[in-house]
Amino acid sequence: MTINEIQDEIIQEFEVFDDWMDRYALLIEIGNELEEMPSEFKTNQNLINGCQSKVWFNAEFKDGKIYFSADSDAIITKGIAALLIRVLSGKTPNEIMETELYFIEKTGLQQHLSPTRSNGLLSMIKQLKLYAMAFNALKK
Repeated sequence: MTINEIQDEIIQEFEVFDDWMDRYALLIEIGNELEEMPSEFKTNQNLINGCQSKVWFNAEFKDGKIYFSADSDAIITKGIAALLIRVLSGKTPNEIMETELYFIEKTGLQQHLSPTRSNGLLSMIKQLKLYAMAFNALKK
């Protein structure tokens, strides 16, 4: 599946719900389904700066693609991290660097997050793109 196909799928999942409490419940459910991140990856190096809660992202580069894992101590943030992993994990560095993450706006997430969570989301995206830039530089 392409990044845009995954984003469109997420948009459709959120469009089922009119009420934002239901959308938050979906986000929490998505976070609860996130695969457990091994504790050895919960380091200060993998901690995302700019998030109110603790969020860790780890990236591994295999066969030209980046695979992410994540965890958070906040349930909404964990759901957001899970969505980012769903969209970007298993993609090439170029795909990650060049993609526009439009699902964030189209699902209404951008408008319904608190300012601190919104800043955290931007920090997560920035970090994932930095991982992609670093792995892209390594493969050259």
